[in-house]
Amino acid sequence: MATYCLTVARLQDVNHEVYNFLSSAGAKYGVGFWKPGSGIIHQIILENYAYPGVMLIGTDSHTPNGGGLGSICIGVGGADAVDVMAGIPWELKCPKVIGVKLTGTLSGWTSPKDVILKVAGILTVKGGTGAIIEYHGPGVDSISCTGMATICNMGAEIGATTSVFPYNHRMRTYLKKTGRAEIAAVADEYSDLLVPDQGCEYDQIIELNLDELKPHINGPFTPDLAHPVSEVGAAAQKNGWPLEVKVGLIGSCTNSSYEDMGRAASVAKQALDKGLKCKAQFTVTPGSEQIRATIERDGYSKILGDVGGVVLANACGPCIGQWDRRDVKKGEKNTIVTSYNRNFTARNDANPATHAFVTSPEIVTALAIAGTLNFNPETDYLTTPSGEKFKLEPPNGDELPSRDFDPGQDTYQHPPADGSSLKVDVNPQSNRLQLLEPFDKWHRNDLENMQVLIKVKGKCTTDHISAAGPWLKFRGHLDNISNNMLIGAVNSENDAVNKIKNHLTGEYGGVPDVARHYKSMLHWSPGIWEGDRGIVDKTNLKKQGLLPLTFSNPSDYDKIRPDDKISIRGLKSFAPGKPLTAVLKHSDGTEETLQLNHSFNETQIQWFQAGSALNRMKEMQH
Repeated sequence: MATYCLTVARLQDVNHEVYNFLSSAGAKYGVGFWKPGSGIIHQIILENYAYPGVMLIGTDSHTPNGGGLGSICIGVGGADAVDVMAGIPWELKCPKVIGVKLTGTLSGWTSPKDVILKVAGILTVKGGTGAIIEYHGPGVDSISCTGMATICNMGAEIGATTSVFPYNHRMRTYLKKTGRAEIAAVADEYSDLLVPDQGCEYDQIIELNLDELKPHINGPFTPDLAHPVSEVGAAAQKNGWPLEVKVGLIGSCTNSSYEDMGRAASVAKQALDKGLKCKAQFTVTPGSEQIRATIERDGYSKILGDVGGVVLANACGPCIGQWDRRDVKKGEKNTIVTSYNRNFTARNDANPATHAFVTSPEIVTALAIAGTLNFNPETDYLTTPSGEKFKLEPPNGDELPSRDFDPGQDTYQHPPADGSSLKVDVNPQSNRLQLLEPFDKWHRNDLENMQVLIKVKGKCTTDHISAAGPWLKFRGHLDNISNNMLIGAVNSENDAVNKIKNHLTGEYGGVPDVARHYKSMLHWSPGIWEGDRGIVDKTNLKKQGLLPLTFSNPSDYDKIRPDDKISIRGLKSFAPGKPLTAVLKHSDGTEETLQLNHSFNETQIQWFQAGSALNRMKEMQH
């Protein structure tokens, strides 16, 4: 199988200062370090750390992958993780619980991915916000442990706090296969505590009959635009989406299990046996070194390579935009199909004209072979080089390897017995890493005459607020990564992306550039205004010393004009449950007063007053 050009050796060269920092920090503070080439953290967690009943937090929105092992795994901001590592209680507003009752049995071309694709179509990208999704019912037992992880992983795309499955025999088997038989024994002993309580009630119930569920493909440009595979071709023709599939991509943290790769390989082998290869480019991203080594040992890699596949690094890769794509020019309209989780505009390849669709690995493989969206493997035929017509049989793949997993290369660095004398490695001249400087404290006055930076229109996800892709290399450098702030958001004033008016100069510029100018001239730090009728309200922002607020009346969002100056009043008597006041000063001389709500508690108010949670932690040490 062809090897991705960005080898681990090259990764180590390009990113050496980051790896040196992580390695040295882990050694100093007694934490293990998974070296480059290990794989995606969510896979590492599932294979090594998650277990039924544990609660884990991680600094990535797809941390809920661990819900496939009955874990409560929640994605949080970096400041929340710092709290936990420092032994400070982690806070979360009590979520609602949405129950998804599964009946029937998965079979044929229908896969676990289709469960979450269907649920995303029902709930939309906001429907799970502030809620835990709890899957239950007799249909659960027809889903593999890694299939449950796929479903929980993509729950992030519907805004869910996390997703979870009840403990069952599929989890027990996975634990044993991954060297954790003793945990399985304890889970068996307390299994009554790891399933829904008798007679429990949910805030909302969704019922899915797996006997009736059909293979789905969602997109383009949003993961909740759901289509049965049988209908997507017609939808594409109606909407002007390119029918030709340029690239099929399988793997990532969502769908790179042994079962996923086996089912994709079974589709590929059928084509090879008839003399066919992929019409589209085809890539394979193993989720971990263990998966890579095992599918290579068991022949799946060879089959996927023979059909035209190229193996990428054990990493997120194109799922988060780390893909040096060269087959189309930026701005060229095209279609790709992936087994990833997100497909927002330009996420995968930085091309806003790429129509990305999300589906299962086996459907991706079939569409890459056919080369078109207008192909339903359940009913349509392929043509061999000799002119013979044939139909693909439903895929099959072992849930787990019969010969156990091959761990591959040992990529784990154990912490030393005592690292207290070691030094954390950070180069002061680095453009990748930057030690944090304390933020300024609150000046004990109301915030007066703040210039609006941008009023956002339409969808504004984390991808729009802080883009991934090439920007990820700056995630350890606050100043440099700030250059991607809101560069994907749509400006309500002109419907443009990353083009806003600097109201001090009258000129237009990028969002980060204008923000830096405001900060230098006005000594002002920007808030974050959302296009979904409110101001973003997240604990992580509170921990940075920001003031996240929401409108008491959502329609007040329409009253704000891009050239307004805003004053926030009431901060001297800032208290839990007590609204604040916003005074809008319009450029025509008129003013309006709005009421703003907040969810700050006493501790969080102290963070704001100190300038950040870290500042407050330091104050408490003295």
